[in-house]
This record gives sequence, structure tokens and C-alpha cells, in this order.
Amino acid sequence: MKTASFTILLGGHLTVTDRLKALTAGSRAIAADSGMRHASALGIVPELWAGDFDSSDAALIAQWPNVERRTYPATKAATDGEIAVAEAIARGATRLIVAGALGGERSDHALQHHLNALGLVEDGFEVVLTSGEEEAYPFADESELELELPKGALFSVLGFTALEGLTIRNARYPLTDFSLAFGSSRTISNVAEGPISVSLTRGRAVLLARPYDFSGA
Repeated sequence: MKTASFTILLGGHLTVTDRLKALTAGSRAIAADSGMRHASALGIVPELWAGDFDSSDAALIAQWPNVERRTYPATKAATDGEIAVAEAIARGATRLIVAGALGGERSDHALQHHLNALGLVEDGFEVVLTSGEEEAYPFADESELELELPKGALFSVLGFTALEGLTIRNARYPLTDFSLAFGSSRTISNVAEGPISVSLTRGRAVLLARPYDFSGA
């Protein structure tokens, strides 16, 4: 089946990097409320702008008069980001690049993005969350990730449950068929020796990579 990539623009912090441009190249896009402010820097024209528009000022709205807007009430039962993801899936998305999903002023929103991404992965979607400086890759039962990272780049594996059969290859601290207790910090601050692979037999986890951070080298 052909992969249909959608970039979801959220309102969190975003640094435009070469990796981010490569990640989003050729994808369709949907903006969630103030996430539209990232469109110009990325050279993206979203096909839809969705949300309750409580964080988009008049100047931003005036800047994009020709983008279809879908307005939701402020008292809705989902975040603007979740709505934008649902709109992308309704349009055939199989791969979701959620930009502006990490960091920002609202830690509750940032954590919810991780949880929502894990649910999407379990439903068969490919998902990456990014701030440009950091990238988060959710993965779950019986799965393997292969990720291009420069030698010396920092990465961590965050267990959202206890993990079974965790294997980390081509890293300073490799693991083979490892059982990671829920809440353990054992897999924080690893260092890539180049492209890495991480696999898992059982559990839910997020690989958080910092491709431009060589402080652990």
C-alpha cells in the first residue's frame, strides 16, 4: 500500500532544520490552530486549518486567506492537534509527522501527544513527533525501529509500560533481549554509533532522539 504522509502543524516550539525539511518533504499538511505560524518557515501550504482558533491572532488569519478553515467550538472533547490528526486520517494518511509536538508551554499537551502517538502506532500508523531539535518515535509490541542518526548523537528509550525483549543495536550502551522495569531510567541518555536499531517484544515505548546533541560524545 502506498504511504500517504501528512505533516500536522501544532503550536509548540519548532526549529527548522535540514532533517525536519527532509522529513516533511513531499507530504501533505494540516495545521492545528496556531500551528499555522510554522507553515511559512517550512515552505508548506496546508490544505486545511482546523481548531477553535483561540490562539491564532488576526494577523496570522489574514496571512492565509485561501486555506480552508474548519472551526470547532472551544468546548470540544478533543485537542486541536487530535482533531487535525483525525482530519488527516480521514484523508487517507498512513504516516503522520507531528511538528511542534514536543516542548512548549503546556507539558500536559506534550505528554498527550506521546500517548496519542502510541495509540496511533498500535492502530497501524507510522508516527514521528518533532520539534526540529528532537524527534520522538513511538513503538509497541513486536516492532523494530531503524533510525539514521549521526555518530555521537544522544537518544533515549522511554518505557510507557514495562518492556520485554528490548534490543538496542549500534549504540554505546547496547542491550539484547532486555527486560526494562516500568519507570526505570536505565535507557536514558544513550549515544548512537551511527544508524541505530531498536526492537521490542512486548510493551509500549518512545524513542526520543536528539540528532544535533553531541554532549554525550
